Amino acid sequence: MRNTLWLICFGWLYTVAIQAQEPQANAKYSFTLDEAIEFALENSYQSINARQDVAKALKRKWETTADGLPQIEGVLDYQNQLKQQPLLLPAFDGSGGFDEFFTPQQQVSATATLRQLIFDGSYLVGLEAAKSFLQFNNDSEEKVQLEVRKGVINAYGSVLVAQESVAILKNNVNTLEKNYLETKKIFENGLAEEEDVEQLQITLLQIKNQLSNAERLEKIALQMFNLTIGIDVDSTVVLSDDLDSLAMKNIDKSINATPFVIEDNVDYRLAYLLTEQRRLEFKLEKSRALPKLSAFINYGTAAFDDDFVFLDSETRWFQSSVLGASLSIPIFSSLRRSARSQQAKIAFEQSNTEFIKTQQEIQLQYNSALSDYQLSVENFETSKQNLTLAERIEKKNQIKYSEGLATSFDLRQAQLQLYSSQNEVLNAMLNIINKKAELETILNTPNKNK
Repeated sequence: MRNTLWLICFGWLYTVAIQAQEPQANAKYSFTLDEAIEFALENSYQSINARQDVAKALKRKWETTADGLPQIEGVLDYQNQLKQQPLLLPAFDGSGGFDEFFTPQQQVSATATLRQLIFDGSYLVGLEAAKSFLQFNNDSEEKVQLEVRKGVINAYGSVLVAQESVAILKNNVNTLEKNYLETKKIFENGLAEEEDVEQLQITLLQIKNQLSNAERLEKIALQMFNLTIGIDVDSTVVLSDDLDSLAMKNIDKSINATPFVIEDNVDYRLAYLLTEQRRLEFKLEKSRALPKLSAFINYGTAAFDDDFVFLDSETRWFQSSVLGASLSIPIFSSLRRSARSQQAKIAFEQSNTEFIKTQQEIQLQYNSALSDYQLSVENFETSKQNLTLAERIEKKNQIKYSEGLATSFDLRQAQLQLYSSQNEVLNAMLNIINKKAELETILNTPNKNK
């Protein structure tokens, strides 16, 4: 009985382990747009690497800081003079010759040294640069988060458009097949022209091809979405939001009144930090003309013998200790330091010019993004009106065609116009979502609302 229980427990644990090792592709997910953004900010490949960059920057800051803190090192040396060199000293008997002396063949020494940097101008600049570098990585991570958010919105909208497109095309195919079969029966009864059947058949084949392509694009769009949020491309995903409500949610005609604070823009802050980096490089070159002061103290012990007796308790050890300081003063470098300082100064001035240019480019990006967003809203309103008109025209032509008052060519033109209007509405809704995300990225709206 006990063996049976052990087998059951082992089988259960084995099953759990196997299930835990199943590929992520078998996982199933369901996301609203906000949930997808939150998931991607935590799990997307870009977000993970951005967090690692910040972690590296923190370690680099401490590395720089540690250079000015006490440093302790220990050294343990062992020497065995396989072939001893004699030490020649004048003979004590006054003969004018030399007496040979030999030092002990083996030697062991242990030394511990404490070093402390007291003053170094380049170290102080390095501390300031490390802090700036950390801030640069934090802002870079924020930029990655904004780009990930925008990418998720674009991918999410693309999937919804692909799904809506498939649904609309399937409905169009059903309608066309019904018209085609009815017209074919009428033709077989001798009450319609063969051209009427052929016109409908041409349209039906075109829409079927579009449907097949739309179904393939839907699969690709889902895989792109999975890649964007950081899951296996073949994972099963259900999107909870619908395209129409998402587009309406992103229509904000008051956004024009939102003030643009350029200092909130992450590209502005990154450009400023690059300028700050050039300033610190200039400051570093100037600091090289300052003296450098450091101190140290050490303690050591050593033992000497012709035999290896260093582990014996009777072995005599000789102790020593040294306290010292070092002051390095740059005096003359044949204007080398001056040349390097002037180069750094010129680079700093260039960065200031580039920073001004960057501010103008960011302002232009904002103006362009705002204009594109306003145009997307206007196009959406226009496309909805066009769709309503196209539906009415197609319906009228359906009636006229069934009553013999319109040709199959007229009906086909009306149908194609309707299908084009349907596609324009889908693209207009996606455009609103994408352009709003682009504008919010420039405004840094997501992070300002945190």
